[in-house]
Amino acid sequence: MTLRMVMLDAKPLSAADVTEIARRHARLELGGQALQRIRASRALIEHLTGLGKPLYGVTTGLGACVDTPLAEADLIAFQHSVPLSHSMGIGPALPTEAVRALMTARVAGMAAGGTGTSERVVLGLVAALNAGVHPVIPTWGSIGAADLAHLGHMARALRGDGETEFQGKIMPSAEALALAGLQPLDLREKDGHALIVANSLSTGTACLCLEEVANLIDWSLAAIALNYEAFRSSVKAIDEDALAARPAFGQIEIGVRLRAELAGSGLWQENAARRLQDPLSYRCVPQVWGGLLHAFEQARLATEIELAHSGDNPVILPETGRVVSNGNFDMTAMTLAWEQLGQALAHCAVGTANRGMKLMSPTTAELPRFLSARGGSRQGYAELQKPLAALEAEIRHLANPMSLSPLAVSDGIEDQSSMAPRVVAKTAEIVERLRYLVAMELIFAATGVELRGVVDSMGQGPRRTYAAVRALVSPLDDDREMSADMARVARMLAGSRN
Repeated sequence: MTLRMVMLDAKPLSAADVTEIARRHARLELGGQALQRIRASRALIEHLTGLGKPLYGVTTGLGACVDTPLAEADLIAFQHSVPLSHSMGIGPALPTEAVRALMTARVAGMAAGGTGTSERVVLGLVAALNAGVHPVIPTWGSIGAADLAHLGHMARALRGDGETEFQGKIMPSAEALALAGLQPLDLREKDGHALIVANSLSTGTACLCLEEVANLIDWSLAAIALNYEAFRSSVKAIDEDALAARPAFGQIEIGVRLRAELAGSGLWQENAARRLQDPLSYRCVPQVWGGLLHAFEQARLATEIELAHSGDNPVILPETGRVVSNGNFDMTAMTLAWEQLGQALAHCAVGTANRGMKLMSPTTAELPRFLSARGGSRQGYAELQKPLAALEAEIRHLANPMSLSPLAVSDGIEDQSSMAPRVVAKTAEIVERLRYLVAMELIFAATGVELRGVVDSMGQGPRRTYAAVRALVSPLDDDREMSADMARVARMLAGSRN
């Protein structure tokens, strides 16, 4: 199998590019313009260092120790000490795809220029990534003012210290590098600091989560369309003119997508709907999922800004010959976008859970209670209401903001931070739980269209979705264990619908 190659040059990486590299092991290559940006910022660092200019992280200590000048003889040793002092992560190891995303994001930031790192260090990082050398990095330890702990562990491993995963085995980093035919990174002035002073965990894992959200949006709309068929919902909720009367973010696009899903459905016939107005969890889908589309796009834009630019402090500006201390590492704007995305997903979780409950109610849906094919003599899907309610409650809890008022650190100097990596992580946890809620809606709706007797009159999208569900889950003719059913459908939802 030939792996895809992703070129980083004049055009920055996209979130999709990062995911291709992290999840599907596409090769990363640097083009001439990217290398020139790296060389230009490096040349300025070497020039100013030679002049004896005070440079943060080059001729001074870090954080509160900015007031401590370094002896000339200590400049190189200091850069080697930086990854060690910042290797203070805790908790379980990051998944391999998260490590690869982190490494890719750091290369992207370095290739944007502004870091002052050596070309050989960047190329060494690219070589390790392409060779499948994956440092073992603990999950926790960053407050989102640069993911120092995680990048410290990465840099330490690529120097030949600590542990690394290579070809499916955990081994000493020096051994992994030797087996891959790579030399440990040779750090010079600025290199150690440049490797760690970035938000690469936050940005890299955000790229992975964006792909998961995009897939889940597609599948959730498919589940909604199938539920519309089972419930015999009114299609007036997705009427083009009604949605255009107040074009709130995203709702027109959701209307377009649902009308396409339901093309050819019997619901478009006069008097097909059972009610003049459906419950809000059916009627307000364009508005709620439109809000999700808008939040998703904002999170994607915020993430790709981080991929395309240097968030380093100080930032190296070779065009003007300046090295400028700044706060570009602060992730508040991106964090707010991701908090919004998590809350938008939580609103969708509420709607998904309520539609599942409605479909099981004989009063509301006019179908057998709990969608039991044998009526009250069997439980049907009654017991699934408990995990349904539990997941929805957990999602609402995770959607609460966590980025406000973190503790001041570094002797009070670093008194503001965004908690970006944990905000992205909790959004990913929301996605994982919502995937199961959507899986349940698909299972309920597939049973609902059978009990309603409308399988043959469904639209094109619901027919396709129904077939996909029934390929994994057989009809519920009698009570049985259903955890495996939900797990199979949830795994399907983790991939693309296209």
